[in-house]
Amino acid sequence: MRAGRTTSGSQTQAASIRRTPRQWPTVAIVGVGLIGGSVGLALVARRLASEVIGIGRSAASLAEAKRAGAVTRTTLDLAAGVAEAEIVLVASGVGAIPGLLDAIDKAVRPGTLITDAGSTKASIVSAWEKRRRSRRGRFVGAHPIAGSHRRGPTAATADLFDGRVAVVTPAATTPEADIEEVAGFWASLGANVVTMPPRDHDRMLAMTSHAPHLLAAAIAAATPASARQFTAGGWRDTTRIAAGDPGLWADILLDNAAGVASAVSRITTVTEKMLSAIAKGDRRKLVALLQRAKDERDALGKERDALGS
Repeated sequence: MRAGRTTSGSQTQAASIRRTPRQWPTVAIVGVGLIGGSVGLALVARRLASEVIGIGRSAASLAEAKRAGAVTRTTLDLAAGVAEAEIVLVASGVGAIPGLLDAIDKAVRPGTLITDAGSTKASIVSAWEKRRRSRRGRFVGAHPIAGSHRRGPTAATADLFDGRVAVVTPAATTPEADIEEVAGFWASLGANVVTMPPRDHDRMLAMTSHAPHLLAAAIAAATPASARQFTAGGWRDTTRIAAGDPGLWADILLDNAAGVASAVSRITTVTEKMLSAIAKGDRRKLVALLQRAKDERDALGKERDALGS
């Protein structure tokens, strides 16, 4: 695995770290959709857990998860499901995570490790930390940067996290041993783990995930129905993520409102430079701006090659 740490204003420094995968006799997954289901499939495929308990609100969805092999048994009873686990993963929408963490903490055995997969981190970690001293469990926030616009356990795959980054977001007071254990959990699923403060995570993801989703949705919404027959690869690639769950994404955007606003402002500044070059007929300036964009996009593939992703 590759792991790195960042602090506010610093660059991520990746380092190669070997960890021997450990086993967890019982893992509970709250929310067995795409992410939760993929975690379950990876745990089963890699023989990292003897039992994977799927917990949810819909018997039909849990039955799908079991048929897919993502869990070994299911329950609608949150307290009963987490009471037996050595580690609990919360893989629900970000709006529900703080409340679920409170409910889980009341039911787990003292010392149980808890993590999540929420796309925002500052509010979730802050809510936990306000009552940390009275908690029964040990929580370390996380976000695997992997996914799809598709939903549900039928979209889950055992290799979803292979070579992908999983960000672990401890609070300043989180014990190092807890950080290492959660990092080891995500690493055992195939992820490259990076740690950073929750607010740094949210600022970073605003630019790389949340603002792009907002803009993709805006492009899709602004395109008239009469133009659909003329769409091709460019439009479809650009707007693919706009097909994601609207409710889930509304919660993400609202929870990271300041970060999204800052990211969109930065994008707007560049867009205005391009529009100005177009209005002035300044081909040289426009080419330079487009070249910069191409260079940044091309660099992504080179960086992933360097990391072995």
